[in-house]
Amino acid sequence: MSVRVHFLPDDITVDAEVGEPLLDVADRAGVLIPTGCLMGSCYACAVELEDGETIRACINAVPPGREELTINLFSDPTW
Repeated sequence: MSVRVHFLPDDITVDAEVGEPLLDVADRAGVLIPTGCLMGSCYACAVELEDGETIRACINAVPPGREELTINLFSDPTW
């Protein structure tokens, strides 16, 4: 099943498959999500979903049961 993933603030939309790693989707869309440990513990890859939930892109994938997913990228000044 295909999900439309919309990256903000860059306003880039790309189609992705359920279960596809978010970092892979971002890379394919030309969107940079910073990474650190790649295990989720450093929070360098933290992104915010449209409902305000913060997730770590390095350990999350495109979820099932959605037609669209909006991801807000924000910069952590400590990185």
